[in-house]
This record gives sequence, structure tokens and C-alpha cells, in this order.
Amino acid sequence: MTQVSEWLKVKSLDLEAQGVAHSEEGKVVFIEGALPGEEVQVTVGRKKNNWEQGTMVAMRRESSQRVKPGCPHFGLHAGACGGCKMQHLHPGAQVAVKQRVVEDNLWHLGKVKAETLLRPIEGPAWGYRYRARFSVRYVAKKGQVLIGFHERKSRYVADMQVCKVVPKVVSDLLMPMRELISSMAERDRLPQIELAMGDQVIALVLRHLNPLPEGDKALLRAFAGEHGVQWWLQPKGPDTVHLLDEGGPELAYTLPEFGVLMPFKPTDFTQVNPHINTVLVGRALRLLDVKREERVIDWFCGLGNFTLPLATQAREVLGIEGSEALVQRSRENAVRNGLQAKTSFVARNLFEMTPELLAADGTADKWLVDPPREGAFALAKAIADIVQNPSLAPGWTPPRRIVYVSCNPATLARDAGLLVNVAGYQCTAASAVNMFPHTAHVESIAVFERAS
Repeated sequence: MTQVSEWLKVKSLDLEAQGVAHSEEGKVVFIEGALPGEEVQVTVGRKKNNWEQGTMVAMRRESSQRVKPGCPHFGLHAGACGGCKMQHLHPGAQVAVKQRVVEDNLWHLGKVKAETLLRPIEGPAWGYRYRARFSVRYVAKKGQVLIGFHERKSRYVADMQVCKVVPKVVSDLLMPMRELISSMAERDRLPQIELAMGDQVIALVLRHLNPLPEGDKALLRAFAGEHGVQWWLQPKGPDTVHLLDEGGPELAYTLPEFGVLMPFKPTDFTQVNPHINTVLVGRALRLLDVKREERVIDWFCGLGNFTLPLATQAREVLGIEGSEALVQRSRENAVRNGLQAKTSFVARNLFEMTPELLAADGTADKWLVDPPREGAFALAKAIADIVQNPSLAPGWTPPRRIVYVSCNPATLARDAGLLVNVAGYQCTAASAVNMFPHTAHVESIAVFERAS
């Protein structure tokens, strides 16, 4: 028989958007679906010595920040979509939670306190997601195809008719795409459709495990013509992605403030939320405050999302990235925007940085750092090592200012601890960046200054 807890008072939210309370025995209880300020009962699903995890089953005091979820597929019930975790919390309160997460991580993990907390970067709460990876599953017993995100805590594909976090034009394609896949001969060998939207193009990448017969290709072409999409095919890894038919409009996005056009392939890394990306690039460059005579290094530069705007302001920008393919794409984008004379690009494993490699890239006035979730520990350690022992890099001087864009507050805090407590920087500003509304994903930006 399922055991229901006593009434618990929810104190906070954790990083997975679970309510956090304490039982009468003093155990921490993580509660799916509960919000701070609520009094709830739960059924416990997991028990450990010091904590329990459960699901809310009753409530007698409701948070003023609780709202009706905007998507019919959101919830705690079996079969609910697992794509979003915070739709029951007011969007403004979501941002406040994420701002607190950034602040708490900096202090508790890095022993760093930002001198100024900037206003969080936020944008549209719905229809913001221009990239998504939809799973496709042909259910032979039911004779139907499912396309969507996975169910909560499950490998099953949620039965989604709509998706409110992608643009409506994409949400409206979910059911027609189900009919399309159902009609294809290879319907049980098509595991995934990846969405990548540019300013003018809706690109759909179809992963297929077998070669597609001409009949299936004809169905894709008819669908593209009717719905105005562009099909790309992926027979194996991401490097095999190619257009079904050459020609048509170019997949690209713009950064209007800097007059930059960014062509990309649908499997290249680009930010999920273009509204936020536009604001983020602008804020990062204003915080960096680059002068015409300065040299800048853009670490983890990707396609040049920050590099090319920086090149419109600096004397010289060096972009460094781990992927040779992305470096080549960055060079092409620099040429496309007439910025090749002010940019250079290098491919290097940035998780194996050393003081010697850091010095080899030369002194820069300022840095832009935009790493993946793993953070930039090797980079921060290399600069800290040189500050502690200048003989490791004679003549090299640290940048006066670093703007660090993070998609993981824990690794930001770890790296900030090195920069501030070892390398002699001050964290002058930080803020959350709400790149993924309604999810527990926290992005952020922080500024580090070093005294002359």
C-alpha cells in the first residue's frame, strides 16, 4: 500500500524544479510538482538515509506563484511530456529562481560574490524554441506514429499533438508529420527528426537507419512543398547530414545590431532561443566594452556567434574552438561578413589547456569565454597558474576583463573560484539568462575584472 506523508511545508526549489521540504525526522524531501510556500502531502518513491523523493498528491496551501500550465501535455501523470518542468510556476518567478541559483552556486561552490547582480535576460515564454530534437516511434500494435519529447522519467515518446515551446508553425506540423511518417515505407526505421530554424527557413533533419526508397523521398518532397519546410537527411552521424534537394533559401540567422549574417548547418551548435541570443550577444559585448585598438580572444567560439560581432569593434579577434569543422565554418562566416582581415581561428582541445599553450596564443586585452556544460576549468587553471608563477609564461599578461557566458552554474562557480580566489580577479557582475523558459536549465553571464 502506498504510504502518504504528513503535511510538509515546502521551503525552496532545487535545480530540477522539485520542491524541497523537511520531514518530522529531519530528512530532506524532494517533491515533484510542489512550489515554495505550499503545504503538501506526498507519496514517497525513493528513500535514502538522509533524503527522500516523492510526488505531491494533496495540497492545503497553494503558492501565489502557481499558474495553470500552458500546455495540455504538461503534468505529473503517466504519459506526461518530460520536456518542461516548471510550467506550473509563474514565468517571472521562474526567472527569480534561476537568478538565485546563479547567486547561490557562485557563493556555495566558488566562494565568490558578484558585486552587482544585473537584471536577468529574459524574452518570450512561449514559442521560443528554434531548435529541438523530436523522437519518432512507430507503434505497430496501434498502427500509429508518435513524434515528440520523451515522457517524464521514461524512454517512451509522449503522445504530443501540440508543443507550446516551439513556434506555432512548428507545433502545427506535429500531427501532419505523424501522418507523413505513417505513410512511408521505412516508418519503423526513422528514429528522430531534428528541428533547426533560421530567420527564413524551417529545416527538418530526418534520421534514417536504412537508405530511403524513392517513394519515401517523393513523400518528403510533397510535404516540403505543402508546408514550406526544408528536409535534410542524416543516414549516419552528424557529419553525414545533407539536403534532400540542393537549392532553396539558406539556413541562417542574423545579429542585426552588428550587421552580421550567420549561415549554419542544422546539426551545428547554435543557441536554442534566438530572441535571447540576440540580447545576450549585445549585453556581452557591452560588458566587455571593447576598444578599437584592443585584441580579444573568444574561447569556445563555435560558429563565431560572438567572434564576428567582436570583430566589428576590436582591432583583432582570435577565435579558438575544439572542432575543426566549426573552425572552418567560422572562417567561412568571417569571409561572408567581410571580417576576415580582423579575425583568425584555431582548432584546439580547450579541456587540455596549459600555461605554455595559453602563452602561445599571445596576450589579449579581453576575453570572451562561452564553454559547454563542462565549463572552462583548464583555461581558468592555466591563467591561475601563470599568475601564481609568472616564469611559466614570461612576458604574458592576463586579460584585464573576462566575460564568461555559462550554461551550467556549477561549472561557472567552480571556474569563478579559481579566477577570483587564485588569479586575482573580482566578479563585478553576474545575472541569469533565461534561455529555456519552463525548464530547470539555468544559463548565466558573469564579468571578471583584474586590477592593473
